[in-house]
Formats: sequence, C-alpha cells, structure tokens
Amino acid sequence: MQKRVSLKDIAAKVGVSTALVSYVLNGQEKEKRVGAEVVKRIRKAAEELNYQPNQIARSLRMQSTKTIGLIVADIANPFFAQLARIIENEATKYGYTVIFGSSDEDELKSEALINTLLNRQVDGLIIVPAGGTSSQIETLLKKRIPVVLVDRYFPEISVSHVVLDNYKATYDATCHLINTGYKNIAMVAYKSNLTHMKDRIMGYKEAMKSNNLLENVHVTEIRHNHYETDFNITFSRLIKNNKEIDALLFATSVLSISGLFQIQNQCLKIPEDVAFIGFDGGASFDLYQPPLSFIQQPIDEMGKESIRILMDVINNSGKISQVKLQSKMIIRDIKECN
Repeated sequence: MQKRVSLKDIAAKVGVSTALVSYVLNGQEKEKRVGAEVVKRIRKAAEELNYQPNQIARSLRMQSTKTIGLIVADIANPFFAQLARIIENEATKYGYTVIFGSSDEDELKSEALINTLLNRQVDGLIIVPAGGTSSQIETLLKKRIPVVLVDRYFPEISVSHVVLDNYKATYDATCHLINTGYKNIAMVAYKSNLTHMKDRIMGYKEAMKSNNLLENVHVTEIRHNHYETDFNITFSRLIKNNKEIDALLFATSVLSISGLFQIQNQCLKIPEDVAFIGFDGGASFDLYQPPLSFIQQPIDEMGKESIRILMDVINNSGKISQVKLQSKMIIRDIKECN
C-alpha cells in the first residue's frame, strides 16, 4: 500500500516548516501572513505529491464532519426519494454531505440507524420518525444532538419540525369532492398512531360531518407490515360491500398507486364509476386517462426548511422552529384529455 503523503512531506519538498504548510492548506495564509510565492509553491507541491487531507483528523480538529444523517421511512418511496434529493442539494449549499438510511417504519431499525450515524460523527440529524420512536428523539435531545423532524412529529415533544397541515389537506380535498357532487366518499389510509395519519383521517371525517354526511363515512386502514395482503383484501371488500361509494380519497402516494391498480382490476372507470383523489401525484397520475387530481405537498419547501432549521440548531441558535406548511389541490378536469 502506498504511503499517505503528509504535511511533513510537502514541507520537506518546499523547504519550509510543517506549520507553514498547514496554514496554507487550511486557508489561513492571509491570517498568518504567508507570502504569495510561498503559498504558490506549497499548493503546487501538494498537487504534485497528490496530497489528500486526512478528513478524520480535520474533523477532530474542527469538531465538525460536515455531514448530516437523514433517516426516511423508505427511500424507494417516490415521495421520500424526492425529499432526500432536495435535502441533499440544499445541504450542499451549506458545504454538507448527507448520509441516507431507511427505517422501513421499524423502530428497531430506526434506533440502529441513529446509532450508526452518530458513530459516524454526523453533525446533525433530519428524521422522518417511525411509530414508537418518540423515546429515541427524546434521547437525542437529552444528548444535545441537533435534530429536526420532517413530514411527521410528536406533539408531546418540544423539537424542531417541518410538517404538512395534514388535517386541512384532506378536509379541503373531501370538501372539493362534495362540492363537485359526490356524497359517498371513502378514504384509504394506513393504520397508524402517528399524528400525520390521524390528522388526515380526521380532516376527512370532519369534512363529511360538516356537510351532514357522517353516515357515509368509510375509512379503510391498511397495516404497513401487512401491506400487500391487507390492501388486496380490504380494498376489494370495501368496493364489494359498499356499492354506493362514488369517490375514493387515498392518504399517501403509495396507497394512491396501489388504489389505481385495484380500480383497474375491478374494471372501474375514473370518474364515470368512481372519482379519485390521491396524494403527491407523479408520473402514473399524469399518464392516467383522464389525468388524476391529487393533493400536492410543498416538498421543495419542506426539504429546504428542514435544512435551514438544522443549520440553525447546529450553530447553537437554541431556537425551536416548528413549521406547518400548506398543501395545494391539483384539480384535473376530464376536458384536459380532449
């Protein structure tokens, strides 16, 4: 194995002290009043010797690794993949690198990922928390680890977070369907104790209630760890046992896409047989004929805000920022296909 080039090697080649080389390669030449000619010679020698700085030593010296840990529910999910990309791009603007991991909605895997990232000496964490992980977040706060929650949060914990106004998102979507003439609207959601999913279900129910349609409420909840089995069985049962249903509202992008497959399998047509509103949109929504309406989350703003807030926390602002963003209804008219 080839020996790593050291500051001492560069100093010997140029004929200066190791300290002088260190000043130049760490960008302190002006502060230390190093002459321009010496600076030029040191940088040239470093390039010729193919010098690579020791990042571990530098991190210990600067007390920063310039890395951020990001834990999402599932990086294969288009929503979280896009969120991760935005966070990565935004972190680069601050000079940070992002290390990713997926919890798969599993609290044990979440804990293992947090420990792994902390062992990598990340400067802070952005986490999409899985159910049952509130104690993990509390432990991070006790250890004074900079952390920001995104997409979801725990109301009982005073921690910075960036989330959607989930209640209003589904309330508005349900009211849109009702105002369009649909009365028997069913919702498909995940079975979860997390606040964001509870709020989405509550928004739907309250919209139905405020329009005197409480007796028409149908909520089908899918278990995340039994997703395929639950969806195939419960969705078929929902449609078969409730022939009066004239509209469907799906609580996530993954549920929306699965719903489209099942709608086709049931030989139903949108919107002739059943109206459809999903979450987040995507290529499958655009290619469907007619194009499908959906609840659009401000994912770009969500990613940028989470990084901005984390930078504040890392820089010891001491301020807790809790941001609630608004969704937008993307309404697709059947006339768009003509």
